[in-house]
Amino acid sequence: MLYWLLKRVLVGPALRTVFRPTVEGLEHVPDSGPAILAINHLSYSDWLFLPLVLDRRVTFVAKSEYFTTPGVRGRMQKSFFSGTGQVPIDRTSGSAAAGALATGKRILAEGDLFGIFPEGTRSPDGRLYKGKTGVARLALESGAPVIPVALMDTDTVAPPGEKFGRYAQPHVRFGVPLDFSRFEGMSADRFVLRSITDEIMYELMLLSGQEYVDEYAASRKKSVAEKARTIGEGAVHVAKEIQGSATSVIEDAASRLPRKSSDADKGKNTDAAASAETPDSSGDVTTETIQPVAEAPGEEASERS
Repeated sequence: MLYWLLKRVLVGPALRTVFRPTVEGLEHVPDSGPAILAINHLSYSDWLFLPLVLDRRVTFVAKSEYFTTPGVRGRMQKSFFSGTGQVPIDRTSGSAAAGALATGKRILAEGDLFGIFPEGTRSPDGRLYKGKTGVARLALESGAPVIPVALMDTDTVAPPGEKFGRYAQPHVRFGVPLDFSRFEGMSADRFVLRSITDEIMYELMLLSGQEYVDEYAASRKKSVAEKARTIGEGAVHVAKEIQGSATSVIEDAASRLPRKSSDADKGKNTDAAASAETPDSSGDVTTETIQPVAEAPGEEASERS
């Protein structure tokens, strides 16, 4: 099978050599028979490192788009995800949760290990978030034990939102299997489902050492995105106000500067100076003759005497 070829020949040996993942509590995983692996979700690489430390195959559910993309790339993608132990589930439809539950029950009925991330999505900040009750419903309807599994430092290798991080040695810690047979026949009771889910998340918190947040990871991601959008819109508004104020200041300062004479003004000054000069009969320009002021009558009589 492609799964074992990838794990033991093509991908697995390289990952083991480079990252050298460590494991503890492996004795809690049965050699045969169904079991639900409830795993904290730190990175997209979680489903790569977990199977490396197990001798048994682990199956996860994945988006159906990974298996239905057309073309050569789509066929290669489908082969890879199928080979790494994933089965398709349409998470965009209204029955996505029911489809995942049915898929999990089928895999467990075949006596295999089924991996599930109760948080529903990757942690945005490395903390452990509130679990969704699908894992509890699956445990009650299948009767399979739930084994809590804590992954550590996978978010260092592949942080959320990034393809690659920095080198780290991932660690996998398996907890004691949890038996919920005492709640048999109560899968329709939402309080029972919540109680079982919280017990699983508590065990994950103890195993991983993560801080617990009583909020869904998806809700936290949404609120963070909304805050970022609000901050971005506010920053744009402030920038526009600053730009408008700066423009007003520049225009006001420009209006106060001395006006520089233009060529038209220079032409007017030249014409005014030329009008004060008159040409003589020879064509030469001469200045106007200034007439003497008339003598006073007393002065004329004085000269005659």
